[in-house]
Order: sequence, then structure tokens, then C-alpha cells
Amino acid sequence: MNISKELVAASATPIILAILRQADSYGYAIIQKVREVSDNRLTWTDGMLYPVLHRLEDAGLVVSYWDVAATGRRRKYYGLTEAGTAELERLREQWSVIHRALERLAGPIDKGDEDV
Repeated sequence: MNISKELVAASATPIILAILRQADSYGYAIIQKVREVSDNRLTWTDGMLYPVLHRLEDAGLVVSYWDVAATGRRRKYYGLTEAGTAELERLREQWSVIHRALERLAGPIDKGDEDV
């Protein structure tokens, strides 16, 4: 399935904030988590992720800091701020409204037809 660039872009902020709500993380791990939770249907690149992270940091929704990973490699980690948590909840409410409207119009997704 090829997911439109517009939908990927629109979902990037809530997905990143949700990942960071679970734990602080760094770019590569965020990309891998997105791939994992989407069953390999969303494949983000550095060029897509880092501008969003920088925008979220500029908006005060995430903070960044340097730390040494278990591998000994220095990495830039990102963490969620209180404002980021509030923004995630606001975005979840909006996505919920859109999801309900789509289901009312088109019906629920039949899990058996997902891979068709």
C-alpha cells in the first residue's frame, strides 16, 4: 500500500509525539519505531523526520539533549515537554473526530480486506 505524502505529513507530528510520550528517543530509533508500529507500511527518512523534530523543538513541544547510548555512541535524544503532551492530546481528539466521520461515511475497515 502506498500512503499519500499528504497523509504521512499530516500524521507525523502526532506519531512523533506519541512515540516520545512512551520514552525519550533519537532519530534512527524513531524511524524504526514508526516502521514497526505500521507493520512496515510507513518508511520515514532522515530528511522527513528531522525537519519535523526541529519544528517541534522550536514550538516548545519537544526538547533535545546529547547523551551516550549503550553502544557508546553519542546521540541526540528528544523528549516530550508538558506542552507536547497537551498537544498530543489535542491532536488525538482531532484524529478521533476525523476517524469517526470517515467510518460513518464509508463504514468500518474490514480487517480481512487490509492487504487487498
